[in-house]
Amino acid sequence: MIEKLSDLIETVKVEQSNLRETEIKLLQEQINPHFLYNTLDTIIWLAESGRQDDVVEVVGSLSKYFRTSLSKGKDLVTLKDEETHVCSYLQIQKVRYGDILEYEIDLPKELSLCRIPKITLQPIVENALYHGIKNKRSKGKIQVIGRIVNDSIIIKVIDNGLGMTSERLKQVTESMQRKSTENKEFYGLFNVNERIRMVFGPDYGLSIKSTYEAGTEVTICLPRVVKED
Repeated sequence: MIEKLSDLIETVKVEQSNLRETEIKLLQEQINPHFLYNTLDTIIWLAESGRQDDVVEVVGSLSKYFRTSLSKGKDLVTLKDEETHVCSYLQIQKVRYGDILEYEIDLPKELSLCRIPKITLQPIVENALYHGIKNKRSKGKIQVIGRIVNDSIIIKVIDNGLGMTSERLKQVTESMQRKSTENKEFYGLFNVNERIRMVFGPDYGLSIKSTYEAGTEVTICLPRVVKED
């Protein structure tokens, strides 16, 4: 009986692990397709305008963006690969939005091999652009800054966009923390937070600070893991 109970416990552990992996993959696959459509439209517009150098730049960035998105099927990637992914995204958006957008990425080399769930930074940066910078209707800046704090990695995505009122911030935070959300407006943040917690546990994930008409700061907390997933 003890042997059967042990086998049953092990079977349940395996099934739970498989379920978690399936849930993570499903969350990763629910990526907004509008970015691709908008980028293809941009490429057509650039070509019709005779801006061949910009066409080459955007196509190259788009190719790099999807190559790092696939990441050879891995769920965890190096922070260096994740940096390449979000940089490709921002390079494309810089061509689209021109003078309205500036960005800065500061991820020290000692973080390069640390592991992070793939497609973590891009949805947060996208949120900063569309809900922060664009709504400000003037020139804005997005910063991605990473540091080691004790045994954790802290990455901040900061924008000087429109920001949020206290009521709006509460709504976003509550929606992000729920196990499911029907509000697609907040799904990107919910998706990222849920995947981090599923991989590393409830002590890690996202937190948000925002001031209306001043900007928003999203903090990503991860364990310092430097190994293969």
